[in-house]
Amino acid sequence: MARMPQITAGELVRFLKTQGFFEDRQAGSHLTLWHPARKVSVTIPVHSGCDVGRGLAARILKDAGFPVEDYLRLR
Repeated sequence: MARMPQITAGELVRFLKTQGFFEDRQAGSHLTLWHPARKVSVTIPVHSGCDVGRGLAARILKDAGFPVEDYLRLR
């Protein structure tokens, strides 16, 4: 398994939007994205100036249905 790189919330949101997710709602600094075909939602903490932790980013991708290898290949 490849190691998840440090990424920002913006990079993660951009990747998920290219895969069919769209912004559903935002509460404070947490953005929720929804994929209508898969009927799955993921919440991403969007804190300015901070990276998303490697483990959290990998977990968000897994919840969205993408292994880390797919993210590394498709980004």
